Amino acid sequence: MSNKLISQGAEAKIFLKENKITKQRTPKSYRLKELDEKIRKLRTRSEFKIMEKASKIISIPSNLELNENKKEIYMDFINGKKLSQYLDTFKLSEQKEIINQIGISIAKLHDANIIHGDLTTSNIILVENEDNKENIKIKRGDKNIIGVGGRGVAGGIVNNFKIYLIDFGLGFQNGKIEDKAVDIHLLRQALEAKHFKHWEVLFNEFIKSYSNSKDGKKVLERFKKVESRGRYKEKY
Repeated sequence: MSNKLISQGAEAKIFLKENKITKQRTPKSYRLKELDEKIRKLRTRSEFKIMEKASKIISIPSNLELNENKKEIYMDFINGKKLSQYLDTFKLSEQKEIINQIGISIAKLHDANIIHGDLTTSNIILVENEDNKENIKIKRGDKNIIGVGGRGVAGGIVNNFKIYLIDFGLGFQNGKIEDKAVDIHLLRQALEAKHFKHWEVLFNEFIKSYSNSKDGKKVLERFKKVESRGRYKEKY
């Protein structure tokens, strides 16, 4: 079976073969060949290191391997749904539970000083009915309730699901509050653009769960400033 091209972006091509993904960083003809080789090798290595670190904290594709010479990263294929295409098909209560889990995951990522860099629902995969045994903390009001796999807890979780973050190509490691706030700004924009019917309710749900992060208060305060700068640019 040959490699099947399933996605192509500005920086990389994504191939699928026998339930394995190959992410191949593509050459840029406008750069000197020697410089292009160096840049692609460094960026591939950087992305791999970020993914390795993230894999110990949140759910991302597993069985990571790196081939620096080919500028390729290998990982398992996640047989799930791209959230950008399917979030709106769920009931609002289910959408809120999904966004709640995203908030928890991003808080963990930011606590480890990992910035995703392209935090949209297009880079989140939802797997339903997965046999997920690990405990997940779900914030409900002032309470932290422990659920197993998101199943039947706190009077509202109707799906057993798990979310995976993908595509760390624009990611980096940085403890700056500003960069964490920009990550959140990108997600807010994605919710408003792609899931506009309930985007405000969903984003508020994200804020509730994200606010448990160690720098949550500072990040959310900075997020408001990032938002105001964005509105100023739009106006002028």
